[in-house]
Amino acid sequence: MSAPARIANGVCLDVNPAGCARQVAEQVAAERLLPPLASGPRAVLVLGASGGYGLAARVVAAFGAGARTLGVSFEREPRENRGGSPGWYNNLAFDGEARRHGLSSITLVADAYLSATKARVIEAARANGFEKFDLVVYSLAAPMRTDPATGTIYRTAIKPIGQPYSALTLNLAAGTLKTTTIAPATEEETLGTVKVMGGEDWKLWIDALLEASLLHEGVRTLAFSYLGPACTRAVYRSGTLGRAKAHLEATAHELDAQLAPLGGHAYVAICKALVTRASAVIPAMPLYLAALYRVMKARGLHENCLDQMNRLFRDRLCTGRPVPVDKEGRIRLDDWEMRDDVQAEVTQLLNTVTPENVWSLVDYEGYQHDFLSLHGL
Repeated sequence: MSAPARIANGVCLDVNPAGCARQVAEQVAAERLLPPLASGPRAVLVLGASGGYGLAARVVAAFGAGARTLGVSFEREPRENRGGSPGWYNNLAFDGEARRHGLSSITLVADAYLSATKARVIEAARANGFEKFDLVVYSLAAPMRTDPATGTIYRTAIKPIGQPYSALTLNLAAGTLKTTTIAPATEEETLGTVKVMGGEDWKLWIDALLEASLLHEGVRTLAFSYLGPACTRAVYRSGTLGRAKAHLEATAHELDAQLAPLGGHAYVAICKALVTRASAVIPAMPLYLAALYRVMKARGLHENCLDQMNRLFRDRLCTGRPVPVDKEGRIRLDDWEMRDDVQAEVTQLLNTVTPENVWSLVDYEGYQHDFLSLHGL
């Protein structure tokens, strides 16, 4: 029997390269079983392409629509005494699958926040005969960003604003339920989170691509976000992350106007809560996710990242009709999660959970499986 995974502060320290490759191959195989996307994108740039929604969007674009894809992600390569990051192996697997199926794929391992990376992408697109991009996916989640204009380093702080926040959360390392209390963010921490996770860099990318004449007529660009229920609001939508996501949504409106001369559009897609490397470190999210998984699986509504991206492409972006959005102009892929009946049952579970009964009330096994799968385990 293999040794248990090493987990510290919601972060898994182990990775299985073969497992990462297998899971990418499984996504590709699942996508190839679906009907081709006849009206899908032809040339796609994915910023943050190595995992989660970014990787799934790249799989749908490439293997569902036959698009040429250029992916960017900042990964750790393997060294003599240390393995690479999961995204490193995911990227290798994606490029291998693309070659095997005759698809054009370029992957750059680079910090997408840097001006030099934007220049590298433009150079790579031109050198490899890429058509102008008709879809740009912005799927970055990072702990820090260097402002290219000032050189200032900003850091993400996942905290409430104004008041401390306490919540029950799953401790995967110990297999226990514990209460976590988080101090409120300072103004500096709030600003830093907006600078890293907001829309400033997204706009810099669109500015650079426009200046380089690399955006096709009718181009669409989208970024991913999350709203969530009342039980996570204090640390998510009403906290520092919420400020950043509000800035992201405001940027989408700005970019939509900027792309109007090309007949283009910018959207924020509100996605379903799923286990990702980012969500695993947000207090209250693991327990909420485990409860949500149980409810949505029982109702036949559960989706993974690939399912969500297929709904995005097949039911929203690539129908030949106007993209359906809410009154804020957002694409809502969290509609099944936020159904009244689903949220009522999740709330009931969370209101009755205790350290003694948690394992029978929520889908801990499903959460743990998906968490470890992020690392190929």
